[in-house]
Amino acid sequence: QLQLVESGGGLVQPGGSLRLSCAASGAILDYYVIGWFRQAPGKEREGVACIRSTGGSTDYADSVKGRFTISTNNAKTTVYLQMNSLKPEDTAVYYCAAVVRIGPLTFNQCLSHATYGHWGQGTQVTVSS
Repeated sequence: QLQLVESGGGLVQPGGSLRLSCAASGAILDYYVIGWFRQAPGKEREGVACIRSTGGSTDYADSVKGRFTISTNNAKTTVYLQMNSLKPEDTAVYYCAAVVRIGPLTFNQCLSHATYGHWGQGTQVTVSS
């Protein structure tokens, strides 16, 4: 049974950086699609970035494109979200999620929470001066 555990959240000033980690146990992330999502108070959960472990292609929400980078380690046991130039509106609980996927996945599917069946517990990111 795949389990996901996020870490790396915290308080950072606007313009700063954080790197989130999503550690997988119970499975290696071959043939998985892994996504990062976030949810701010009173708002819906939104897709931020996703990566297809087979091939390594990525997608990003427009709100984070050019600032965030999703990647995996060589062993495909950990997925990272490098967040640069952080803004107060990036404040949210960040979740990683995974789904087994052999065939292609569209941009919308990759960033939709409905696609994913495995979720971590989340890590808080607060951007404030």
